[in-house]
Amino acid sequence: MVKERGNFNSRFTAIMAMAGSAIGLGNIWRFPYMVGQNGGAAFILVYLFSAVFLCIPIFLAESIIGKRTHLSTFGAMEKLAPGTRWKWLGFLTVFTPLIILSYYSVVGGWSIEYFLKSLSLSFSDPAVSMEEHSAVFGSFITSPWKPIVFHTIFLLVNAVVIIFGVRGGIERFTKLTTPVLFILIVLIMLYSVNLPGAKAGIDYLIHPDFSKITGSALLSAMGQAFFSLSLGVGCILTYASYLKSDENLMATGIFTALFDLGFAIIAGFAIMPAVFAAGIEPGAGPGLIFETLPFIFSTMGADAPWLCDIVAILFFLTILFAALTSSISMLEVGVAYLVDQRKMSRTRATALLFAGCWVLGVLCSLSFGPLKDVHVFGMTIFDACDHLTSDFLMTFGSLLFVFFVGWKMKKAEVRDEFTNGGSLRFNKRVFDVVYFFIRYVAPAAIIVIFISNLLM
Repeated sequence: MVKERGNFNSRFTAIMAMAGSAIGLGNIWRFPYMVGQNGGAAFILVYLFSAVFLCIPIFLAESIIGKRTHLSTFGAMEKLAPGTRWKWLGFLTVFTPLIILSYYSVVGGWSIEYFLKSLSLSFSDPAVSMEEHSAVFGSFITSPWKPIVFHTIFLLVNAVVIIFGVRGGIERFTKLTTPVLFILIVLIMLYSVNLPGAKAGIDYLIHPDFSKITGSALLSAMGQAFFSLSLGVGCILTYASYLKSDENLMATGIFTALFDLGFAIIAGFAIMPAVFAAGIEPGAGPGLIFETLPFIFSTMGADAPWLCDIVAILFFLTILFAALTSSISMLEVGVAYLVDQRKMSRTRATALLFAGCWVLGVLCSLSFGPLKDVHVFGMTIFDACDHLTSDFLMTFGSLLFVFFVGWKMKKAEVRDEFTNGGSLRFNKRVFDVVYFFIRYVAPAAIIVIFISNLLM
């Protein structure tokens, strides 16, 4: 079965795929702002603590299910808990990433538009004001057709990669783009930290202020670490199902988390020093990328327009690659289900899911323009999809995964998979600690996050 489905060729390619899934736009537009607002280096320590003691156990829970069964989320639940209602967790984690992909591909389309703008050298005019950049972005996203064109192109790139399979598509793409992502963001960081006035941005990120580590900051750190690793939506489980049977899950999980954290920190030093050098109040979200940074590029262009153009091209290429490596894993979850359970060809399965995501994505895109007055629970279609998945479905999925591994699976089965039948000495030593965190600590932390989302 493993041979028919395909698998990753090596630990390196598996980690590149999983790290690519984890590294997304949130690492770029959200993490740097949160670090500065919640105690700088103190927040990073809390984030690291959360990643180790909350996220890696959840990551391992998903990985254990996927590697033990070598099946998609639905098939894995049916194999490990036949005749039970756990199969609905499989359905949940098929649909959740597809909903995310639908609106995420809209933002991915924006990244294509702005990458093309950077190639046309549109960000080197210092006469263009911040308001004008905001107006250009607003005009673009409210257009009834242009964002849909780029949304379609972005989804098509995802579909092409997925059609070529695990080794020919996902592995080949991510083993190239994930290292390139790091090279690009490091180059941008080196430029940013050497700008005049960049020191204030560096201090914003590294100055430890433990007085800001409040209950809210702790929840923010846990939530960011949680969402950053693509947990609870079946992406990690699906990729783990493509691991070889002798793969070390502990090593894979630790390296994936380190890559994700490392990229987020480097992204902070690539963005915030430039923001402060331009004398702009730091913010977060799409506005940081598509409004603030184009203005920064244009102000930097006064002295060296050619350098500004190069940095802008590198930056928006980074944004595009980060969006693609994450979105590919979301589409693969649904395709794996249709291939495994419905015996569809990979091409047909991809085409079917492409169509569904495209339609919902069009509605999400139009919610910024012609459908802006259409509301679901008081939110636009785009915001409603984001709120539903980020605040509830991802959290709920993660909770069920750790409950399943910690309470439904036999401890001997979990130990066998985690230690590769007892052959991994370090994993054998730490198993009882890891199992304790999967069984007790992770569920408690997820419940806290879930309740806090309900109360917000």
